[in-house]
Amino acid sequence: MSKLTVTQRRSRNGCDQRQRDTLRSLGLRRIGHSVEHEDTPQIRGMIAKVAHLVEVSEDADG
Repeated sequence: MSKLTVTQRRSRNGCDQRQRDTLRSLGLRRIGHSVEHEDTPQIRGMIAKVAHLVEVSEDADG
């Protein structure tokens, strides 16, 4: 299964509480912070909700 690297690129200031909670659920704490997640539909859905704040890159596992 492939992995996704999610990096926060924009501030969460001005976002609603649900978007802040989504960033926290992804494990992102500050601008420039990166985390790795498995490529699952749940993670893709969370990324879609905060797509304007994050940058995503795919890493092939194998």
